[in-house]
Amino acid sequence: MPKHIAAQRLDRLPERLREDLIDARQKLGWSQAELGRQVGLPQVHISNIETGKVVPRYNTLLDLVRILDYDLLMIPRPLVPAVQSLIRDYRRPGGTPEDEGERPLYADQDEPERDA
Repeated sequence: MPKHIAAQRLDRLPERLREDLIDARQKLGWSQAELGRQVGLPQVHISNIETGKVVPRYNTLLDLVRILDYDLLMIPRPLVPAVQSLIRDYRRPGGTPEDEGERPLYADQDEPERDA
């Protein structure tokens, strides 16, 4: 491991990740007990993960994320700001790039190209 990257053992999941897990669960209309049933964990364990009292093992986190219809990705550090921007745009309620006069990142396949 490079010297500038210190080994770190988390005492809890990052707050944003915990908030995202809670939001995803609530968007599905599931209680903690229902999410627990889906992944085979007791409700109290889900509560402890969401409140930061427990750091789940990788396999448990992967199960939680996938049952909530998300995925974990490794992103090269230089691309993190671009990916975060895409996620912010995706989460913006009802907002699309066209609403702000911006062009979409990827053109619609059926739409003919415009001359500049």
